[in-house]
Amino acid sequence: MPDAQQQLYALIVENVGEAVIALDQQGRIRLFNPAAQTLTGKSEKQCLGRTFSECFSQQQILCSLVEKTLLAGRSISDHETVALQRSKKSIPVSATVSPLFTPSGEQQGAVLIMRDLTRIRTLEDAIRRADRLSMVGTMAAGLAHEIKNPLGGIKGAAQLLQMELDAGSPLTEYPQVMIRETDRINNIIEELLDLSRPRPTVRDEVNIGKIINEIVLLQRQSFAEKEVKLKVYLDPSIPSIRGDQSLLTQLFLNLIKNAGEAVAQGGEIQVTTRIDSDYHLTSPGERSVPLVQIVIDDNGPGIPPEQRERIFTPFYTTKTGGTGLGLATCQKIISDHAGLLSLKERKEGGSSFIISLPLHRH
Repeated sequence: MPDAQQQLYALIVENVGEAVIALDQQGRIRLFNPAAQTLTGKSEKQCLGRTFSECFSQQQILCSLVEKTLLAGRSISDHETVALQRSKKSIPVSATVSPLFTPSGEQQGAVLIMRDLTRIRTLEDAIRRADRLSMVGTMAAGLAHEIKNPLGGIKGAAQLLQMELDAGSPLTEYPQVMIRETDRINNIIEELLDLSRPRPTVRDEVNIGKIINEIVLLQRQSFAEKEVKLKVYLDPSIPSIRGDQSLLTQLFLNLIKNAGEAVAQGGEIQVTTRIDSDYHLTSPGERSVPLVQIVIDDNGPGIPPEQRERIFTPFYTTKTGGTGLGLATCQKIISDHAGLLSLKERKEGGSSFIISLPLHRH
């Protein structure tokens, strides 16, 4: 093979985003590209010349895939069950092992290619939540209408009872409680109906940075007693996007207020905007568009893993007196804008809510 072609192949392997590990027929590692080092947490020096089973003895599924390919001489893939264990972190990966043949047809090893699926799994989870929310909203809408009718009757009866009681009667407290509680239930039902109503979004040019600056300006006063630090890092190059300014304001306000409630005295919230360079949104019949990311970080106690999936479910709340509809409403707003909402734990402690919105322009 000409030197120029060899250099080109070497350059491609060095710069490709997927992890590439080449093995000889005895299973010894002969090539370990930079992406493989990043994904596995192992250096090229640690691995070259050693057998794959030595270096990855804890990765039974990967070792099995490599062994079968070296023995059978055929390609094997696993896109669902492989997870790389790094310290306390588990990284989902797709893995494909293919045999390497000489021009004469003799097998001389195998090549393992792995891709990090962490971001894809996150996006899949966000889509599943949006689908589930849509289904819950449809069911709840039918129930809500059935509840509102008798609720109105109960409130009316309580108001009549209140009028019949003498002024100063110790019993007046009871109809007052009934009226107050029926109003509270009615407000919850209205919030729930908002999740299922096909409210048309008002599409206009929206300056994300301006909305966030206005919200932060007001919330600094609200968080003054707790001495919460609000830091904002806005990418000035992000143009206006197409969306509903009222709904997006509600979305960002809800998430920033949640962050403020989560942090302790003197806590910190950080709001960052950027262009997502890794992913684009592609719709049928349309050109792919980049995504704008709005990241809201806090250094609060974080959300336990068992609660992260449930917090977007209607009526699930960890707040005293909360309705559990705030984050469900945020998910609805995001879905109406063809975007994605995800949550991840921060290495520094606390939570990170990531909003991804398509950068549609007029």
